[in-house]
Amino acid sequence: MSFSKDKVHFAVVGCGHIGKRHAEMIARDPGSRLSALCDVKPRSELGIGQFDVPFFTDIHAMLDAVPEVDVVNICTPNGLHVPLSLAALEHGKHVVCEKPMGLTKAGCEAVLSMALQKHRHVFGVMQNRYSPPSRWIKDMVEHKRLGDIFLVQVNCYWNRDARYYKPGGWKGTAGLDGGTLFTQFSHFIDIMYWLFGDITDIQGRFADFNHKALTDFEDSGLVNFRFLNGGIGCLNYSTSVWDRNLESSITIIGSKGSVKIGGQYMDQVEVCHVQDYEMPVLPPTNPANDYGAYKGSASNHHYIIENVVDTLQNKKPMTTNALEGLKVVDIIERIYQQRDEQAG
Repeated sequence: MSFSKDKVHFAVVGCGHIGKRHAEMIARDPGSRLSALCDVKPRSELGIGQFDVPFFTDIHAMLDAVPEVDVVNICTPNGLHVPLSLAALEHGKHVVCEKPMGLTKAGCEAVLSMALQKHRHVFGVMQNRYSPPSRWIKDMVEHKRLGDIFLVQVNCYWNRDARYYKPGGWKGTAGLDGGTLFTQFSHFIDIMYWLFGDITDIQGRFADFNHKALTDFEDSGLVNFRFLNGGIGCLNYSTSVWDRNLESSITIIGSKGSVKIGGQYMDQVEVCHVQDYEMPVLPPTNPANDYGAYKGSASNHHYIIENVVDTLQNKKPMTTNALEGLKVVDIIERIYQQRDEQAG
């Protein structure tokens, strides 16, 4: 596959909220071209009339009919990410996969293996890494300005109620959604892993307070662990918050200072008390993705598309690679093993 051409050609599979956002960001990006769309639903039901490109209901038919596609963006329900990523790679295409990369470590490993065989890239979508507070704290940790890391606390308290879990939809199902940590909070587990590495000695407590009629899994959990690189941590989460999201935060206690990044979407530096350090003024954070009755993480998807183009055309480093995406799934899978053992 040659990238001597002026633009990188994209196809988007899955035309829901996130798929349309991907298509919009591709259409706006000067280095990109939207070449095709794919969804199992008829085009007339999807609200994609603004995109004048070929439409298909099967990924194989799409890639056979539109061979100029370089990259396939997988924006489907979570449980379809692995089979559709494999299908795109089998056709020799690069992949941009929405979070999570899959619902099992084994599935992610199959994607990574195929990518290596085909000499293709798999990009993860972890757009919260692009927010100014995330970039700032990454620099702080890498330069050891907080000293030794003693304790890390991640709190994720959101609202997901009957307005979100529509009857007959995929959200809330074991096979296509996978669980609260996969669909709602994998972004924040990614930030934690990106900053501090892998975890071990996982212990947890889980509950389903008011989602028994809505989902196949827990709505709340308290999880504690040790970092392989030193220090201890905890993850506290719930989708049972009444009416609207409350908080997504990370608190870091180090030998040279303490930091808390909070707000609804881990987008505001609330505390910075660090030895011999003055907090700089950070650029503003982009607003959250707004889906009507509920909101998601920051609207940074344009950075994902720009990074794909930079990686393929200019050999720049990937922001989130397939191995990192696999590790986030691995961490969630190990946490859920604790949940399932308790339930058994």
